[in-house]
Amino acid sequence: MLLELEPDIEVVGEAEDGRRALAAMPESSPDVVLVDARMPVLDGIGFTERCARDHPEARVLALTTFDDTELVRAMLDAGAAGFLLKDVSTSGLREAILQVMRGGTVVDPRVVRTVIDRPAGDGLTPTERAVAGLVAEGCSNRVIAERLHLAHGTVKNTVSALLRKFGVRDRTALALHLAREQRPGEKRGG
Repeated sequence: MLLELEPDIEVVGEAEDGRRALAAMPESSPDVVLVDARMPVLDGIGFTERCARDHPEARVLALTTFDDTELVRAMLDAGAAGFLLKDVSTSGLREAILQVMRGGTVVDPRVVRTVIDRPAGDGLTPTERAVAGLVAEGCSNRVIAERLHLAHGTVKNTVSALLRKFGVRDRTALALHLAREQRPGEKRGG
């Protein structure tokens, strides 16, 4: 595996299927588990649910194909910290793993791009829309504040407002909700 060549990532195990991966977790104690959403025996959804329940210290990062958006949503609902498309570069995968390890959320920008492209009729203020797009990209409040030239407290309050508006509990669930709202073929600035 190419990740074994990365100096800041230690591969502590590999498994053929979800059941074997779960069985190996107590001994390997991974920080991040990279899973194929369509694993045999115990699929990515089942694995992620059990991992979230039995090994909450480990964060799941799922890989999928672009046409698996329903599966991606189910994976995020199950507790995955994010997902990437299978064609991600090695450097992109490395960065995503490190971001998830630091507590971030990673959602492939090709899917969440439409969050930013939604028309104004979505009920969000321009600031909420901009913050939502950056949350969906996995940005921290500090990074969002820097990019949008807002006070940290403003970003924190806006994220809290978005969580309430969408009825979700955390940033991962917010990213999931925003991905569900995507509408293929939409034009920017409607």
